[in-house]
Amino acid sequence: MIAKSLWTAAGIAGGLVLLTAAGAGFVMARVALTVITPVRKRPQNQSIRAVDRDAGTLTLKDTPDAAVPGRYGLWFDDESGYAKIGGLVERADGVVTRTLEEVLFGDLHPTWKARITGYYYLEPEELGLPVRSVSIETELGEAPAWVFPAPDGETSERWVIQVHGWGATRQEGLRAVPTFREQGYTSLLASYRNDGDAPESADRRYGLGGTEWRDIDAAIAYARDNGARSIVLMGWSMGGAVVLQTITRTPMSDLIHGIVLESPVIDWIDTLEYQARLLRLPNPITQGALRLIESTWSAPITGLGAPIDLASMNFVARASDLNLPTLILHSDDDGFVPSTASRALAEARSDIVTLVPFATALHTKLWNYDEERWKTSIAGWLGEHIR
Repeated sequence: MIAKSLWTAAGIAGGLVLLTAAGAGFVMARVALTVITPVRKRPQNQSIRAVDRDAGTLTLKDTPDAAVPGRYGLWFDDESGYAKIGGLVERADGVVTRTLEEVLFGDLHPTWKARITGYYYLEPEELGLPVRSVSIETELGEAPAWVFPAPDGETSERWVIQVHGWGATRQEGLRAVPTFREQGYTSLLASYRNDGDAPESADRRYGLGGTEWRDIDAAIAYARDNGARSIVLMGWSMGGAVVLQTITRTPMSDLIHGIVLESPVIDWIDTLEYQARLLRLPNPITQGALRLIESTWSAPITGLGAPIDLASMNFVARASDLNLPTLILHSDDDGFVPSTASRALAEARSDIVTLVPFATALHTKLWNYDEERWKTSIAGWLGEHIR
């Protein structure tokens, strides 16, 4: 997520003692821009040390992503190749050996340009389920989406709308489709402004949920016009912030009967301060970057069409504004979005919030780590809380 993209800014900030006031301002601007600028190329922070096709294994540099159990996707050669990897075989001497499930494309070989992802599935056809590509009319133009009909076809009144996270695309929600389909739901995987699929906004900046919710509102209208009468919104990471903005702003709130949040941003300030601490950014730099994002006068620096009210995105403080059954799945070792706000919201609104904590699943990789627990948690919650 965002923290990986902040390493450059952190390296600059490490020499803060040598900076002038103008230099400190430059670092603040870099940090602020990293948060709100859509990313098109993710950091290649993994290296493939060896590939053994006969044994069906590959060996990776030992990192938190490489060492966590489960099944994942693996981009390599600057994302020109993609493979699916499975469980751990061995971990020793700074490397991790895992099973190699399949190479979808590219020539898999040792390289230091690789990245592990939780997506796993890249194309909707991989699920082996009926699917159609549709366009949703938003205020910025047509945004592409995928619709997976429920088992009973077009007659289903129960829909789930998947909302992806920061730097991600609608592929992120593919792994959730079978779980909701088994519960009788039609799945709509939406795109939103500036994600590389949907139309760009005039400023080409993330609103961190404050603008993206309008595109999800359009997705709700699409679902309604196609028979939806009971909608669940599911948000991944920043998608959680988008969902929370949506349910508190949409004029179609009567159609929303529950929300599912996976590794969600519940409080942006808490999340960004956490990431800054991990990267050892001086607090004045962090606070200065936040002020740039929130201020009208900083538009020439940030490029934002309008300031972002980060305080209004604290849904622990706004817990009383929520009234829908809510399921939160979050891992305490997340590393990008701390679980503290998720736990605080669950405590503040124990009447409507169900928290399913994980301990060893990292960020948005809970399905990958323990698919069975992830699936049964959602299925059980749907059956108990969504009419």
